[in-house]
Amino acid sequence: MRRLPAQPDVPDVLERLRAAGFPLATLTNSSGDLARAQLEHAGLLELFDHVLSVEEVRRYKPAPEPYLMAAECLGVPPSEMRMVSAHDWDVWGAMRAGCAAAYVARTKVRFMLGRPPDLAGPDLWAVAAAILAVDEPPG
Repeated sequence: MRRLPAQPDVPDVLERLRAAGFPLATLTNSSGDLARAQLEHAGLLELFDHVLSVEEVRRYKPAPEPYLMAAECLGVPPSEMRMVSAHDWDVWGAMRAGCAAAYVARTKVRFMLGRPPDLAGPDLWAVAAAILAVDEPPG
């Protein structure tokens, strides 16, 4: 896990979202140390304001507690935080916790859990374009 590379579109998309004023955080079911090591190996660590782990709330996603903790850490209500994921269970969990969400459909597997989020796309560029069209960065 510590040596997984980023998808090719990820660095440029994250830089674009940061430049637009969006704070960026990761939220993982893994340990915070593992997440930081993986992000550092992929050259992405500096692009994130926060590296968050479910360790802090002792509940795994898709339980609501990790998403609510992330919103609190970012200083926004859950409805003003958008979870972006290529995992439908993660998007579903975030929406159940009251968060906005976006689904990156990198495979042909359709969104299976409940209703799909308001934003979706075949890659991170498409999802980021949709986010930039409808969301305002805080402040």
